[in-house]
This record gives sequence, C-alpha cells and structure tokens, in this order.
Amino acid sequence: MINKPDSNEIRRRKHLRVRKKIIGTPARPRLCVFRSNSNIYAQIIDDSTGTTLVSASTLEKDIKTDLPFGGNVDGAAAVGKLIAERAVDKGINEVVFDRGGYIFHGRVAALAEAARKAGLTF
Repeated sequence: MINKPDSNEIRRRKHLRVRKKIIGTPARPRLCVFRSNSNIYAQIIDDSTGTTLVSASTLEKDIKTDLPFGGNVDGAAAVGKLIAERAVDKGINEVVFDRGGYIFHGRVAALAEAARKAGLTF
C-alpha cells in the first residue's frame, strides 16, 4: 500500500514550487507567511543575504494581550498590521508576498490585506 502525503507535505511541495519563482531582493524583500492551527507568523526576508529584516507573530506580548487566541482572522490581521508598521519604520515599503503554499483565503488573505492597509505594497 502506498502512503498518501499529508496536507502539510502537500503544502511544502507547493511552497517549493512557488519559491523557485519568488525571490526577495534588497529592493523588494519577501514577506513570508507561516500559519499553524493556533498562531500565525510573518517575516520579511532578504534572500540575497539570507537575513530576516522584520518579523511578527501572534505570540508577541502586545498582540497576545489584545487577542487571547491567535489562530483566527483577527490575529492574522493584527500580525499584518504590526509587520507593516515595523517594515515602514525600517524603510521597507515594497515587498514580494510569499503565501507559503497556503491558499490565499481566510487568515493568509487577512494578513495580506492588513499589511496593505498599513502601508506595504505588493
């Protein structure tokens, strides 16, 4: 019997396919999203140097005090707003959006929309 890949393995394969084409540069770094069942994480990465420029997640104190549970659309929107504010403070206005193999729907879309409203363009 052949083992079928689980949903996370399928997501990883999709992410690798997308990552062949999406590259973060110093002019337009990559906004990478990872979501788990209970939290969501976002990083702005410069792939030419391999460094994380800005990060935000629902595990941070300022978000955790406002939202008791980070695995919903409200938590994703808070992370999107926070990462955009931090990026604009560092002078980053344009990014390439890397949805991480997830469907652009729900929490991933909420994070992207909140980041756009807070000043990031992609």
